[in-house]
Amino acid sequence: MAGHNKWSKVKHIKARVDVIRGRVFSKCAHEIALAARAGGGDPSTNSRLRTAIDNAKAVSTPKENIERAIKKGTGELGGTAIQEVTYEAYGPSGTAFIIEMATDNINRTAQDMRTIFTKNNGSVATPGSVSYQFDRKGEIRLAAESVAEDRIMDVAIEAGADDVQSDESEHILYTAPNELGTVANALRAAGLPPVSEKLVSIAQNPAVVSDLETAKQILRLYDILDDYADTLNVFTNFEVADDVLEQLGD
Repeated sequence: MAGHNKWSKVKHIKARVDVIRGRVFSKCAHEIALAARAGGGDPSTNSRLRTAIDNAKAVSTPKENIERAIKKGTGELGGTAIQEVTYEAYGPSGTAFIIEMATDNINRTAQDMRTIFTKNNGSVATPGSVSYQFDRKGEIRLAAESVAEDRIMDVAIEAGADDVQSDESEHILYTAPNELGTVANALRAAGLPPVSEKLVSIAQNPAVVSDLETAKQILRLYDILDDYADTLNVFTNFEVADDVLEQLGD
């Protein structure tokens, strides 16, 4: 799974801990609101909401943020309803992007996406023109200390996962999209609660970036998209070549 390799190499460059935590809280609130809007505000009868709340708690999202997001989703707080929308786009050197959003103003968000990509050597694409390059998977993350690396593959297979990748900080399990909840629940039953569980899009054929300036442009675009207030997830197919990564880290 190339996506894990990519982010394990790139994430040490992005050391904005406090900003990242704020953005994580915001993304969790968006997902909770969407889940509550789609299936109601009771997590006992809304599995998507239960998962969203679990994910929020795993990153220490304040209780009041969670409660407010549920009320926003169910309409108790009034205002314009949040909607889900996905954009497909191309970045520098034809790199592919999929951006999942939660917005209360689709027209504004669409215009902002066009502006962001135009200013960063890219363009918004028509639906379907990028997504076919990605595989949809369920992704479950576990802390590395929760289970030894020499056992995680057996645990993952027994739970129903398709694949697992490990590093010094975490294990990442991949599942079929419709098996995500089943596998996550099996792990919980085995005493291994996930740190997060969500659907992801993984590039089939990663595009290796071997030029320093191009890598800087793509990473800058990724940061802008990831920091955008309505963004839930950003998926892309770029990989940074090792020699270029070393230069970026200097």
